[in-house]
Amino acid sequence: MKATDTEARASTNARLRLVGGSLVITAAFLTAGCGSSPSPTAQAPSMPTSAPPVPPKPVASEPTDDDLLYLEQVDGERSLAFARAHNTVSEGELTAAPGFRALEARLLAVHGSKDKIPAPWVVGSTVRNFWTDGDHPRGILRTTSFADFKKPSPTWTTLLDIDALNKAENESFVYHGMTCLYPREVKCLVRLSRGGGDAEIVREFDVEKKAFVKGGFELPQAKLNVSWKDENTIYVGTDFGPGSMSKAGYPRISKEWKRGTPLASAKTIFEAHESDLGGGCSRSFTHGHAQDECSRAIDFERHEVSLLQGGKLIRLDVPEDANVVPWDEDLFVRLRSDWRVGDKTYAKGSLLAAKLTPFLAGKREFQVLFEPTAGTSLKTLTTLKNKLVINVLSDVKSKISIFARKSPTSPWVASPLDENAGSIHVGPVDDDSTDDVWLWTEDFTVPNTLSYWNTTTGKREVIKRNPSFFEASGLEVSQHFATSKDGTKIPYFEVRKKGETKPGPTLLSAYGGFEISQTPSYGAARGVAWLERGGTFVLANLRGGGEYGPEWHKAAIKEKRQNAYDDLAAVAEDLVHRGVATAKTLGVMGGSNGGLLTSVMLTQRPELFGAVVSMVPLTDMKRYHKLLAGASWMSEYGDPDNAQDWAALAKFSPLHNTKRGAAYPPVLYTTSTKDDRVHPGHARKMVARLEAEGYKPLYYENIEGGHGGAADLKQRAYVDALVYTFLASRLGLN
Repeated sequence: MKATDTEARASTNARLRLVGGSLVITAAFLTAGCGSSPSPTAQAPSMPTSAPPVPPKPVASEPTDDDLLYLEQVDGERSLAFARAHNTVSEGELTAAPGFRALEARLLAVHGSKDKIPAPWVVGSTVRNFWTDGDHPRGILRTTSFADFKKPSPTWTTLLDIDALNKAENESFVYHGMTCLYPREVKCLVRLSRGGGDAEIVREFDVEKKAFVKGGFELPQAKLNVSWKDENTIYVGTDFGPGSMSKAGYPRISKEWKRGTPLASAKTIFEAHESDLGGGCSRSFTHGHAQDECSRAIDFERHEVSLLQGGKLIRLDVPEDANVVPWDEDLFVRLRSDWRVGDKTYAKGSLLAAKLTPFLAGKREFQVLFEPTAGTSLKTLTTLKNKLVINVLSDVKSKISIFARKSPTSPWVASPLDENAGSIHVGPVDDDSTDDVWLWTEDFTVPNTLSYWNTTTGKREVIKRNPSFFEASGLEVSQHFATSKDGTKIPYFEVRKKGETKPGPTLLSAYGGFEISQTPSYGAARGVAWLERGGTFVLANLRGGGEYGPEWHKAAIKEKRQNAYDDLAAVAEDLVHRGVATAKTLGVMGGSNGGLLTSVMLTQRPELFGAVVSMVPLTDMKRYHKLLAGASWMSEYGDPDNAQDWAALAKFSPLHNTKRGAAYPPVLYTTSTKDDRVHPGHARKMVARLEAEGYKPLYYENIEGGHGGAADLKQRAYVDALVYTFLASRLGLN
């Protein structure tokens, strides 16, 4: 499917995700790089210095929730003074640790390496790529010929330099991608964020002229979505004024805006409800055929998708919690609940295919392309020119199948790909002209490899390989299963020195939310800062994620949320039981929803860990729905204003479950002032509460970075170094 939002094909994991209507709003998942903890990078920007830092002091009486409300003022002077004071203490301690500067420099070299694979985005006979390295920390958009890209050292032409743009305009832009006009993809809508938050500005850019279009389409900063309709028209959702944004803070109105006219005159095409997560319209192309779609994102699980034809909206009659992808004359539906159609029931987690025109006419004839088993789930569907690629997780390891058919009316027939990598990602080379794909493979100790796969002949050609950024020759990867409190088997991966029999410093990472799967990945920074130095790394696949499909996710939402926390505790206990770690040498790290997870571990099971890191976390589950994008997560956690929901939330809300006199392990909290997804007030308030009870948590707040915690490579290396230095010093890693 050739969508107008073409930069998706430039990403390392370029692939068509089943996201019900492909709303830009789906990028607002409660993740920072979804799932893995937001990594932290040379000197981070300093906080404003209008007030001198004051070391935090414990107070005699514990503050009430109301006493802490001032910390929700993102740029309030008291809040920033709180951050400055804590940064002084935390940075002073951690940066003075032996080896900190050497580790930071090593991490910066990794993040800024010029030897990384440039992720390709094919446009005709050219390849585009967005690139960051030590010389371009904010990145450059560049291009080369397809033939040259396949060479070891392509010759690139710079189209847009974000660092130069920032210098010229005295800005701090972070590139968030661009949406280009099909088919030539010369006119593009570039999205830029000040400081890395979710809110963006949009400017029209001409690739051939390598310049922004004077008098072209331009939008002020807001959470927004845009899509080309034609050369002189775009669909736009943004903050049009009172009532135009959902309660969750995302656009709910889509307008058709004509070139050369004021935005105020744009015609409303579609409206989602104010209580929805958001909504909008977009245009995509399959085999040159244009299709306009409008979607309501009711919440993270439920969508209502309609085709816009002849000025009329034709709703696709599928379950609200299904993911649906129209593809020319075909329709693909991935189920999240069982669906009874006539006398047949299709199982949750299945992927169905149907012909679109008969479906719109009322026929319900489906071919089942995938049906889950106890150990499998659908990861992704990728559409090519004439074929499909389905990526299935089997006990959290990727299995790829290519689907082809003899004619457009023939059934799809699958052929498996023989590939054993821990993680496999597939992206179309050019779905207008070929069924060839880019194949990315990686594992915990095996760097990314990019191959060109001819799906017709089966031939695969290795195009580029990432270097080995850390020494992995003595490491082995294994998978184990812990038994959770209710008897459920919880898988986890372990990366450890081969033959090691003694317990040692071990870092446990997990996410457990939003049906997001945690799969094996190389993790160069983790390798340099932890594995290469003798540490063990563990990745746990908790309920709440998507590793085993919708049921695995639903088993840890709302009133069942405790299951995810019991799962993580079970993995920690299993590591100690197996002799991998002791409680003193076992640390846990997580970000975003994973930051909530680790904060719950701090308050519920402190005896299990020797150190805790909680990055851009949620901690106040009483007020999370009132802070920034928090209202959009109530389908996951519940509504705190509902007595029954709050009864469940109150049992684990970290801010409300701290205890004076408890034996809490050392803890580090990190966040970003510019995080406009998970409010920095969550981390601030948790630290203030702990200090009031006599504890001494460390806290670092980056002025930039958004929900990812860092806005460029230098900030990323710096924050990474802070985090791993903290963990190493507390867990006994050399």
